[in-house]
Amino acid sequence: MLGTSLLGRLRRRDPGDAILRRAARLTLVASVVFYGCRYGAGSSTLATYGLFGTIAAGSFAQLPGPAPQRARILLLSLPAVWALISLGSLLAWSTWAAAAGMLVVGFVVAFAGVGNPRLVGLASAFQLFYILASFPPYQPGTLPERLGGVTLAVVLLAAAEVFLWPDPVPVSYRQRLTEAADGVAAFVDAAADRLTDPTAAAGDRDARRGRAYDVVAAIELNRSPPAWAPTAAGAQDRALRICAAALREVLTEADRLAGDASPEPIPDLAAARLLRSCAATTRAAGRSLSPGAPAVAPTDLDVAVGRAEEAYPLGDGQVRDAPDVPRLCRDVTALALADQVRVFAVGCRVATGARLDADASSGLFEYTRRSPWTLYWWQFRSHLAPRSAHLHSSLRLAVALAIARVAAGVLQLTHGFWVLLATLTVLRTSASDTRTALRPAVLGTVIGAVASGGVMLVVDEPIVYAIVLPITLLLAFGVGRLLGPVWQQALFTVLLTVVFAQLSPAGWRLAEARLVDVLLGAVIGVLAGVAMWPRGAGHDLRHNATRYLEASADAVEQTVQAVLGDAPPPEGALSRVRRRMILIDSSYCQYHSERHDPHRQQVNWDAVLSTGHHVVPGAEALLRRNPPGCLAGWPEAAALLRDTAGRLRSAYDALADEVAHGRTSPRTPVSSTCVDQLDRIRPLLGGADRRAVRHLVEVDRWLAGLADTLARARPPSR
Repeated sequence: MLGTSLLGRLRRRDPGDAILRRAARLTLVASVVFYGCRYGAGSSTLATYGLFGTIAAGSFAQLPGPAPQRARILLLSLPAVWALISLGSLLAWSTWAAAAGMLVVGFVVAFAGVGNPRLVGLASAFQLFYILASFPPYQPGTLPERLGGVTLAVVLLAAAEVFLWPDPVPVSYRQRLTEAADGVAAFVDAAADRLTDPTAAAGDRDARRGRAYDVVAAIELNRSPPAWAPTAAGAQDRALRICAAALREVLTEADRLAGDASPEPIPDLAAARLLRSCAATTRAAGRSLSPGAPAVAPTDLDVAVGRAEEAYPLGDGQVRDAPDVPRLCRDVTALALADQVRVFAVGCRVATGARLDADASSGLFEYTRRSPWTLYWWQFRSHLAPRSAHLHSSLRLAVALAIARVAAGVLQLTHGFWVLLATLTVLRTSASDTRTALRPAVLGTVIGAVASGGVMLVVDEPIVYAIVLPITLLLAFGVGRLLGPVWQQALFTVLLTVVFAQLSPAGWRLAEARLVDVLLGAVIGVLAGVAMWPRGAGHDLRHNATRYLEASADAVEQTVQAVLGDAPPPEGALSRVRRRMILIDSSYCQYHSERHDPHRQQVNWDAVLSTGHHVVPGAEALLRRNPPGCLAGWPEAAALLRDTAGRLRSAYDALADEVAHGRTSPRTPVSSTCVDQLDRIRPLLGGADRRAVRHLVEVDRWLAGLADTLARARPPSR
């Protein structure tokens, strides 16, 4: 009954047996490498580096994608692995030289992840390769054996990833984006039907709306593990992030249009025709992200936008005819939606590697004309800032590992690399997370040391440990991971005892050395976590969000001044928003990997980030249709827009102040319907130029949408 209960518990924690399959692959490769090198070739050095190469690349490396992609990443990482082992072997002659190398390697390897999330998954493995090689004995002559053992392990592990019980192909971010595009396109079609026939299929429209919000929520970066999210500096990952932001804005505009529909059907509404074209383009662009699908050009959408702009209601040709402001509102919203659909379509072309010709949206995608190295440099430069969470995390880890290396060398610990391994295991991005990781690490090590020490007092035959090695491997990396951190640490301690009992028998004192080393490494990790930026990414996220909101407010004010003819286009302000968006995205991703106080009110970070995503493409699209100075010479409109922009500035400042203190006030309802728009604009329409009215409606509608976005960043009122 106990065995059946345990088996059922393991199956519930490992749906699809993914962890057990991975543990079985690692066990088979590690056993073949260790037995072949230790007993076949008779080399302890080959066996040590072969086994730890398998463990580092198979357990500590967290790689994204299907099996062939993971295997390719492992093989491509071999030159870096060789360089790290060579450097560690050459610096092992001196404790201080090895510690200095640890400081540099620890920072560079951790900080390199800002350019590519795949390097984040390899960071711990890379650090382990240097750590293992940087300890005595100083034997540069054994470098070929060290490199040979690691190479054999990585090559066999890459082959096993592809041919031995490969994991099911996971749902990629692109697939989620495709599903989100289908859901949003269906709701856009429903919004078009709502304009032409308000009474048709209300239940189906509500169902489509609910599904659209569900699938769009699934593409938030925090819903994907860091190694899977499109956070790399390359052109394709940048395009995927822009696509996700554009799709959220498409959904918001479609929802606004559905709520603004006239109670009477308008069969010949240009907005409805444009919406159907937008839905078709969104659906086709999303499906183009699938492998082998053709790229989609927004040509048909451009034609539909042109027709919609020609059909803009400017009266019936008589001066006394008043503009149809409600219809102008709906058409303006449809055009804003079309702008976001066009951004989504162009972003999908970039994400699939298709060539991007001269394009009206090129301001958003100017980076595609830069080389990959330039893009990576931009990413690194953005994070070389005092408030970069990634910079803080990299520095904290590098300093902690360097101190651990000095302590292990000065105290002349026999297995000093266990100290650094414990520091690497315990240290987290915040002090609270570090304290949380400390208890299972220490408790598991104590349990494992007591168990393995007792066994070694009774069993002194290396052949016994050679026989049980595969069992301990499977328990440590399969069952231990499923049972929890304490069991994982305990079984890993037993595994290390079984391995070193075959490499250099030391009796029960091996378990004692393991316990002492882990305790020392845990203390160093905790002290580093408490002393260096202990509040983690939350503090940096609040600071970066404050500056991000301030930059967004500046961009909004300068855009309004530009259409009034008081200032040039706000290119500099929009560039500052883009730069600060990089920092807040990084802080946001790290923040979601930390634990948070459930009793403390949490900020709606998804909504806060969307404020800038609404500002940048919205301002660029607005200025393309409403050139700078288009409302110059209309003092009443200028007064209205300045008042609206001033209130928006106050709202941005208030939200920034609340975010800086980690709290937000209850949401204040903000109405941005066309009826309210009509009431605001009606007093200004007497004798006004109809084209100027069109510009006024579009600018004011954009500002109303920004106010609605700010309102969504606050929690709903109780």
